[in-house]
Amino acid sequence: MNRNRVLAAIAIVFSLLAIGNVAFAVAAKKQNHHDGKALVAAKLKTDGHHDIDKKGHYTASVESKGGKIASFHVVHDTKGQIPVKKYKSNKKMVQATGSHLTYASFALPQDMDMGTVEIGYSYVDDDGNEEIYWFPAEEILDGDTGAVTYVPLSS
Repeated sequence: MNRNRVLAAIAIVFSLLAIGNVAFAVAAKKQNHHDGKALVAAKLKTDGHHDIDKKGHYTASVESKGGKIASFHVVHDTKGQIPVKKYKSNKKMVQATGSHLTYASFALPQDMDMGTVEIGYSYVDDDGNEEIYWFPAEEILDGDTGAVTYVPLSS
């Protein structure tokens, strides 16, 4: 009987810890989409480390290998490496139209499922904004491995 109580207590403690971790997860206030393909541009043809964007204390960079993106990193000036989340989407998320950026969600929808079309890498900044860099899936070395399906924030 005593052993069952101990097991029940352990299960309750783990359940509370799991719930606590969910409660402390940082939820993004706003999502900002960036055209990663345009930012990396010709740098992709050269293997190695390439900084592609700097926003405040955060520097986003890619490692390229064989003309594809092998990894994506974000470094904070004082905190060091920042966790990056990988998304996959079957829609084109951003597209360049002349001198400004148009969110592809405002464009006409496609009639058929194209599979994974874009891969996004994101981080949450100090203000709680999620910065997402979108790349065509064919430019990513490991495709959608480890990626979760992108779901936009509800308005």
